[in-house]
Amino acid sequence: MNNEKRRQIFERFQAANPSPTTELYYDSPFQLLIAVILSAQATDKSVNLATARFFPEHGTPQGLVNLGLERLTDFIKTIGLYKTKAKNVLKTSRIVLEQYGAQVPDDRAALEAMPGVGRKTANVVLNTAFGHPTIAVDTHIFRVANRTGLAPGKNVIEVERKLAKNVPKDFLQDAHHWLILHGRYICVARTPKCPQCGIADLCDYKPKTPPR
Repeated sequence: MNNEKRRQIFERFQAANPSPTTELYYDSPFQLLIAVILSAQATDKSVNLATARFFPEHGTPQGLVNLGLERLTDFIKTIGLYKTKAKNVLKTSRIVLEQYGAQVPDDRAALEAMPGVGRKTANVVLNTAFGHPTIAVDTHIFRVANRTGLAPGKNVIEVERKLAKNVPKDFLQDAHHWLILHGRYICVARTPKCPQCGIADLCDYKPKTPPR
């Protein structure tokens, strides 16, 4: 795929959705951090349903520490891997509270040092909370990048690096959200919705789904 095609793809994404953002509910960088930790191998919808039960009253580092493991576990037991996630959320809450004055650090190394926070989670927080032009490659973005030809790669790190290199600079800030939404709703895993796709004519995917 050439640079002109890539630019046209993101121009169309922008025209269709000028201000894309995460579908996770949050009111602060800390709540975003916790929501992203909880979203690993879970849907945003399931995370939103769970956090709605405790964010309003306990959605601060001190609030979650006060909530405690047993009560937090009960709130998030509808989410996959909830026992491990509950422990990581409390450990991370204590770190944010004790080491960073209850403020989420705007720093990759500091974020990735927290329990339950990997590169993908750090990228989401850096992009969405702090405005960094990072791209968090999840299964949706990995699929879209490979299937369309935007940034084919064998693993998430390779795809992330290629996207950072290939996405036109003026679209980098929002590229993460456009790509994840495209993969979530249009370029789905089993049968991509090519007839509904706004970039189908620019996409390198050959066996396109025919109109019904």
